[in-house]
Amino acid sequence: MSGLIGKKIGMTSVYNADGQALACTVIETGPCVVTQVRTDEKDGYEAVQLGFGEKREKSTNKPQMGHFKKAGTTPKRKLVEFKEFKDKLDLGQTLQVADVFVEGDFVDVVGTSKGKGFQGVVKRHGFGGVGGQTHGQHNRGRHPGSIGACSFPSRVFKGLRMAGRTGGNRVTVQNLKVLRVMADQNLLVVSGSVPGAKNSFVIIEK
Repeated sequence: MSGLIGKKIGMTSVYNADGQALACTVIETGPCVVTQVRTDEKDGYEAVQLGFGEKREKSTNKPQMGHFKKAGTTPKRKLVEFKEFKDKLDLGQTLQVADVFVEGDFVDVVGTSKGKGFQGVVKRHGFGGVGGQTHGQHNRGRHPGSIGACSFPSRVFKGLRMAGRTGGNRVTVQNLKVLRVMADQNLLVVSGSVPGAKNSFVIIEK
């Protein structure tokens, strides 16, 4: 799929032709530089690697610097490969948001969800808790309750929903409509919400 790398700016709302307010997310999309072109002959598959976001040379190791110098560009913070581009791209070529997306397109956005830390079953899985404070229960309102393991099967099944680390996962939101393409500001406005915190990297696929 073709696409670009972007940075989530935040959420706002826009009005459609009928005067309805639509919740949307603003994404700074591009400019992205072609840092590598994969070919069947050399790599066994065809893809285009794009780079986005500036990175200090001080924070870039020598192999990476050689990689970027070969493409004739400055070090980039985020590198992503895309499998399909209708046009042939050259090493070092720069892609703007208007080169890939137009208003009315439907896109998939990939991001890393906000990390919530270690959470209990009520917040993590939506459990109702043990409930009630009668029959000798004390401070068990948000506890998981019995996990069902007795003399048979004498163990806890893998995958049982329990407390644990929540968030910080790769999440894909599909079929978001492109509402605005602001080419002069490298901004893309898509309907709905996008995973991740503000200023986090996202991948917009078409």
